[in-house]
Amino acid sequence: MCYSAQIWAEYKKYVRAFGAVLDIEAYVRLFWQRTTDSSIAVPRAMDAEFLDAVSPQELRVKALVEQVLSSRAKAIEEDIAAQRLRLATAEEKLAKKMTKTWSENRRIATDKIASGQRKLEELWRTAQKPRDSRIFPGNWAPVMVVEDGQRVVKPMRFQCRPEGKPAFYDEKYPGTYNARRDNLLGFWKGQFGVRHGVIAAESFFENVRGPDGSNVVLQFTPSTHETMLIACLWSHWTAEGAPDLLSFALITDDPPPEVSAAGHDRCPVYIKPENVDRWLRPEGASVDEMFAILDDPVRPYYEHLEAA
Repeated sequence: MCYSAQIWAEYKKYVRAFGAVLDIEAYVRLFWQRTTDSSIAVPRAMDAEFLDAVSPQELRVKALVEQVLSSRAKAIEEDIAAQRLRLATAEEKLAKKMTKTWSENRRIATDKIASGQRKLEELWRTAQKPRDSRIFPGNWAPVMVVEDGQRVVKPMRFQCRPEGKPAFYDEKYPGTYNARRDNLLGFWKGQFGVRHGVIAAESFFENVRGPDGSNVVLQFTPSTHETMLIACLWSHWTAEGAPDLLSFALITDDPPPEVSAAGHDRCPVYIKPENVDRWLRPEGASVDEMFAILDDPVRPYYEHLEAA
């Protein structure tokens, strides 16, 4: 299964490449929820995009991003202060008598202070790194859909909860960040042909078994280094007394020979650019027409390397 991907985390890339517009209200709702729900995780690049905001709409999101970052910084700083107090106490005790307990307290406090300082440096880092745009199951990411004839970018969780299903489906079916092509008319029948999306990605990651039997993470990238347009299904889940949830799954299919030879049995479906509009507008199209798009993907050669 494609459990991770290096994506376009910045909505502005979709605006430039596809003429899409931002669903600003969906972004504001998500980032407002995030101020009180620490389980909501977004790629760092998705935050960074708003830190230089200038438009009134983007400034609403920027304020929420800064609130979250400031809250995290405060918690880290408080922990560092507590560890400094612990270190000072340990040093005082050890000055009087060397003991294993206080030596261990000194070591732990020193390590935690250094760790906290690294976390602060990482939190306020401005230079972007490739990992800042990587998503994992449960993370949120921009997804392009079509609404009222317009391409729109919405933030969605990378694990799809089908509409009408109970919230415990997240635990019952933890693999719903991928939608198998051979199950689109089964488990995914409520989304296939109804809610289609596209996510742009530079590479994807898979778990494979290494020569010694251990787990190895491989990063697969088209040899041409072209951006992949991966077909998605998405859902707008609602329930009384719960916040709305936008979520998505990548469609996967049998792998090309080079991915299979590397040890994995699935591959995300990379649709052709000329099929994007047809894919994003499934209403009125037949199931056969939609499958025809998935059966005629771009087929690059996927190079792979062991992920750092």
